[in-house]
Amino acid sequence: MTSFNIYCDESGHLEHDRQEVMVLGAVWCPGNLSKSIFERIRDIKERHELPRHFEVKWTKVSPAKIKFYLDIVDYFFDDDDLHFRALIAEKSGLDHESFGQSHDEWYYKMYFDMLKIILKPDAHFSIYLDIKDTRGAEKVGKLHDVLCNNIWDFSRSIIERVQLVRSDEVELIQLADLLIGAISYKNRGLDRSEAKLKLVRRMQERSHYSLERTTLYREEKMNLFKWRAGRSSLQ
Repeated sequence: MTSFNIYCDESGHLEHDRQEVMVLGAVWCPGNLSKSIFERIRDIKERHELPRHFEVKWTKVSPAKIKFYLDIVDYFFDDDDLHFRALIAEKSGLDHESFGQSHDEWYYKMYFDMLKIILKPDAHFSIYLDIKDTRGAEKVGKLHDVLCNNIWDFSRSIIERVQLVRSDEVELIQLADLLIGAISYKNRGLDRSEAKLKLVRRMQERSHYSLERTTLYREEKMNLFKWRAGRSSLQ
């Protein structure tokens, strides 16, 4: 059975963070290719005279490093072994009480919705998440339970691992952060940074998508799902 590694990140996921848009995203690739992909990204860093351990982050995008970040985006689109999926959720219409759920329960439902089209019954998956807060271990355990239960993987033979990692040590977590950042920027209607707008435009050009609407279900390179409370997802 084929093994895949999935590298996840998130933005605007907290209940009271004053963000109207949550984006959950995942970059995935065949597990046996992850180390070579890490090396290719480190080579791009060196080519731009950055340390190999430099952390790619959306918050670090600046005019001085825009060529580097454009090269990273181009590398993603040029490598056929890399894929991306994101769920974009507008939080303004949430009404957890009416659905008898907590924000955390909704969050895990959304995580499953984001990952479900990646998971296949005839493959093995290892899922890696960035360490963000002190609740990380609790979140990983709960997420593993939710994902396995939803696909009847009670023996955990499909989703073998859900693990916390340090983003500064894992290049594909960094790539997920960058792609999620651009999608969040576009869907929040932000426009103050010309460097960030250049990255958004490059992703639009390379993907042929607006980054604001649901893509075809079987889109394999940049797959997006726009979720709105009480409204059609075909946005």
